[in-house]
Amino acid sequence: MDRPRARPVSPAAGHPDLRPDGGPARRARGRSGGAVTPADSAMLEPSGRPTPAAAATAPRKPRRLDPERLVRVLPIRWRILSIAVLNTAVVVILAGLIWNGANALSRAWDEVRQVRESDALLVLLEGESGRLQNLIHRYINEPSPQILAEILLVREAVLGTLRTRKPADPMFAGAMDGLAGVTERFIAGFGDLRTVQASINRTYEEEVLHPAKQMATLYATMEAIAGPHDAPIWAPLARSREAFTASVVAANAYYLSLATAAAAEASRGLETVENTIPLMAAIADTDRERETLDALGRRAAALRKGLATLSEQFSARTQLLRTAIDGNQAEMISTIDGLQKEMRRRENRAQASLERTLAATYRTVALVATSFLFAILIGAWVVTRSIRNPLRELMAAMHAIVAGQYGRVIRSTEERDEIGEMARAVEVFRENAIAKRQAENDLRAAKDNAETALAELREAQESLVDAEKLAALGSLVAGVAHEVNNPVGISLTVASSLERRCETFSQEIGAGPLKRSKLDEFVAATRDAARQLVGNLHRAGELIQSFKQVAVDRSHAEPREFDLAEATEQIAASVRPVLRKAQVVLHLEVPPGIVMESDPGSYGQVLTNLFLNAMSHAFPDGRPGTIDVMARPLGAGNVEITVEDDGVGMAEEVRRRAFEPFFTTRRGQGGTGLGLHIIHGLVTRSLGGRLSLESAPSHGTVFRMVLPRKLPRTADATVAEKATDASYG
Repeated sequence: MDRPRARPVSPAAGHPDLRPDGGPARRARGRSGGAVTPADSAMLEPSGRPTPAAAATAPRKPRRLDPERLVRVLPIRWRILSIAVLNTAVVVILAGLIWNGANALSRAWDEVRQVRESDALLVLLEGESGRLQNLIHRYINEPSPQILAEILLVREAVLGTLRTRKPADPMFAGAMDGLAGVTERFIAGFGDLRTVQASINRTYEEEVLHPAKQMATLYATMEAIAGPHDAPIWAPLARSREAFTASVVAANAYYLSLATAAAAEASRGLETVENTIPLMAAIADTDRERETLDALGRRAAALRKGLATLSEQFSARTQLLRTAIDGNQAEMISTIDGLQKEMRRRENRAQASLERTLAATYRTVALVATSFLFAILIGAWVVTRSIRNPLRELMAAMHAIVAGQYGRVIRSTEERDEIGEMARAVEVFRENAIAKRQAENDLRAAKDNAETALAELREAQESLVDAEKLAALGSLVAGVAHEVNNPVGISLTVASSLERRCETFSQEIGAGPLKRSKLDEFVAATRDAARQLVGNLHRAGELIQSFKQVAVDRSHAEPREFDLAEATEQIAASVRPVLRKAQVVLHLEVPPGIVMESDPGSYGQVLTNLFLNAMSHAFPDGRPGTIDVMARPLGAGNVEITVEDDGVGMAEEVRRRAFEPFFTTRRGQGGTGLGLHIIHGLVTRSLGGRLSLESAPSHGTVFRMVLPRKLPRTADATVAEKATDASYG
């Protein structure tokens, strides 16, 4: 039954709820179709107004002189503006006081800022000098152009800072020259260090590595000419080679880490090498061995000398680092520390002056601000209560409306300020909520009806798909029955004839002696009958095995490897009887040797549906025709399969919509419009290929499939089965 609905309205002029006198017009109460609770209905009249009992029991506040009501005579914007004006007056007065104090603070702050800037500069110089020292040490340990460029950049930055700051700060005038001199000595010491480091690198390359490489070559020569491994020279040679290897490793460690233990180990290793050379020379068998050992001794002495020279150069570099780098840096730090102490004394004096000025300004401003603060707080308290309390009541009423309690009385509708307007708008909102609730109920009912219709539509669609499947299955079964019936019928006839011959032959044997000619005739006839039985039963077995393979492929949507020509022939054998009955000739041109790893069941469904679709649409009314199936490799991984007929063809409009579900030109003749849609789903989803259609009226139709030889791994058996089911749905 249709219920009366409250027409949604807007808070416009002329609406009864928005009249200045606040006259209620709650016509929509109680008409929301169950939205108003029983308790609310008991307190409302049919028209939506509160009942006299509810009005009598409603609490009433006694009228008295209320500052809030007096303030509410003014609009809210005027109340807020009055607070803003009072605040502006306070700000102007305080600004004048602050201006006077700001001038004094600015002078004191300038002095503090200058002291802090000078102190920050000293901290910067100290940090940069330390950074420069660290970079020099890094460069000595690991020379690189990047570190050298960074050292030069830091040096220029330090000197540039000293030159720029000297005229800006009179206090630094005398100290800057000293700092600049120390910095120059610092950099000069770095140049001397670079010279010493270059000598160290040269000594290491020429007097350590070069002899070591020559000794390694000589050891290799000795091992090559020492003869068999059981010769007496091999024991001292192995000990000498091991000591040489340890000595070289220790020398490299000493060069990289300056570890005295590594230098001592290198010396011990060379001493072992020099001690084993005379032993090996005494038991050497050939002059070449002795010459090689003599050269090895000279190279060992050269290596020992190179290690001694390298140690002396390392000592000189350490002394230069201690005096020219670390000493000058310590002098810079000492000078900077003295300047920082003076900066702290100046900062303390400037900070004390700043604090005294700030305290005097604060006392004056605080006294004036406190006086005005009380006035502002009192005015703000009154204005806040005049806004907060009505808004709180209005919010409670809105919550009640949201909760479905449409019988709650909306207060403040008679006030003339903005909150009164909001209260009257909420009253209109309440009426619209009632109408909205009714509309939602109607919409929910319509949605339920639509869902029911959609479910029925899906059931009808599933029924049509099942009917299409059963139709294809019926055609296949008819073809199977017809094809198998011929050899089975012939076998039955031959067997019956053979049975009669056996009975006749048995009677002839019982009648008396049997002639040899009769026996030969019976044997020949029996052999011929047996040959016919074997041939026809073998033919029936082959047909049943072919149909069984097709059935297995269609019932298990699982990829497997199969020969395309063989599978196509099996599928054609299952439908040839039906096509032959319809006077349709099927030609296959599928070359052997095309092996595919795909879903043969889906492939069989595609071909069977294409054949049956052609028989129904391309050759209507028993018209004879021809269907050609051709296949060819397409690239390395694809196969192109073409199914072409010489039937009536399709119009352009039909061709464009051929793959759409439920589109058919035989709607009145039992067509469902799902055949080509199913074929398209099988090709694109189950087989992972593409399907195109070419047709024109009176020029036949060509279906062209491009299939991958190997079904992608993502399309496994489960996915293929789901895709096949989806193509029917």
